[in-house]
Amino acid sequence: MSDRHAHPRTALVTGASTGIGAEYARQLAERGYSVVLVARSADRLASLATELTERYGVRTQALPADLTADADLAQVEERLRATGDADAPIDLLVNNAGQGHGGEFATQPVEGIDSTIALNVRALTRLARAVLPVQIERAERLRSAGRPRPIGVINVASVAGLLPSSPGGAVYAATKAYVLSFTDTLAVETAGRGVRVSAVLPGYVRTDMTRYVQERGLPDFAFVPKERVVADSLRAWAAGRRRVVPSPQYQAVSALLHVLPPGLFNTVARRVNP
Repeated sequence: MSDRHAHPRTALVTGASTGIGAEYARQLAERGYSVVLVARSADRLASLATELTERYGVRTQALPADLTADADLAQVEERLRATGDADAPIDLLVNNAGQGHGGEFATQPVEGIDSTIALNVRALTRLARAVLPVQIERAERLRSAGRPRPIGVINVASVAGLLPSSPGGAVYAATKAYVLSFTDTLAVETAGRGVRVSAVLPGYVRTDMTRYVQERGLPDFAFVPKERVVADSLRAWAAGRRRVVPSPQYQAVSALLHVLPPGLFNTVARRVNP
């Protein structure tokens, strides 16, 4: 019997119905993970669950939930705390669900601001809080038994979280800056306890959320394939790295932001987004 069947691993992916989340589910299933799929669309989740089971022979669970709704969020938290045979413990939480409403902050609908913060910050934080105590205890137990394995959390942030300012995307960028700081601190707190916590910082990816950007006619080199985002982040997480910026072009942007004076960046940003 192979190790993947003798010691099955389970991942829970939020925002799993499309885009980066669905790609996480596919690549994890290909690696032998059972996958719990979380998103609002029950139909899309059911279709993806069937695809993964038929293609990779892994167990799947579709868990429809709106993570901005208290009752649905509590349901996913309960699944993350589970440690029984029927609901296997979660080896990897991928906090991928997120949203961003563009436009000048002073004219944005309050409802959009609230839902962005609820999903990008509150839900991500609550889910990490639900799973980490279970993961820490389990990682220490497995290490004591001589059977260590990768356990932990991947939080999907964004290069936008590194920007000194983000005209037209103030709330979204601020939530992603929170994700970066939060992830770095969790990585420090769990260091040496067998739990790995990483943040992935994609640039533009062709997803439903970036459709408005795609319609502005940005060149192809501005977009990173979702397959690369997922593959790079899974490798970085397995290696214990706290942050990963997929693709050379955004790695260069990240490096430039460390040396570019914020005032100069802000001047350029105002001209691009008057």
